[in-house]
Amino acid sequence: MDRAEKREFVTSFNQTMKSAGAVVVAHYTGLTVAQMSDLRRQMKKQGAGVKVAKNRLAKIALEGTDVAHVAPLLKGPTIIAYSGDPVAAPKVAVDFAKANEKFVILGGAMGATSLNVDGVKALASLPSLDELRAKIIGLVQAPATKIAQLANAPAAKLARVFGAYGAKESA
Repeated sequence: MDRAEKREFVTSFNQTMKSAGAVVVAHYTGLTVAQMSDLRRQMKKQGAGVKVAKNRLAKIALEGTDVAHVAPLLKGPTIIAYSGDPVAAPKVAVDFAKANEKFVILGGAMGATSLNVDGVKALASLPSLDELRAKIIGLVQAPATKIAQLANAPAAKLARVFGAYGAKESA
């Protein structure tokens, strides 16, 4: 990379980190290209991203962001996973680490909050934003459905009684 490319990377990565809801830092030594591609594919499917960059450039890009406190974790061959949804990147990273022992999570951040390995795992165990929305909609719709069933129940019972009398009369 020449200087212009480095400057462009730093500014674009800085903007990405400013909008990141969660960041996970991990070592990836020993992973194959196929495994890295699989990780990228899983992250992209969940709306997250993965970046492998020189630690020096990544540290410069992290300056001025809420997640700048993860800079000390950037030692050795590190990968940075990020997402706007605070649960997406940690969830994919933890699942990938379970399947690949060479992928070692070092820590991360959720906004200005620093996370250790256990914090990343705890964050990954939470339901995603879409799952929470579905649960809330289900809870809101359930009482309305029950009210409609209760309102219709007496009329349905009367209709069945009249239907039974009508069948009895015709027989």
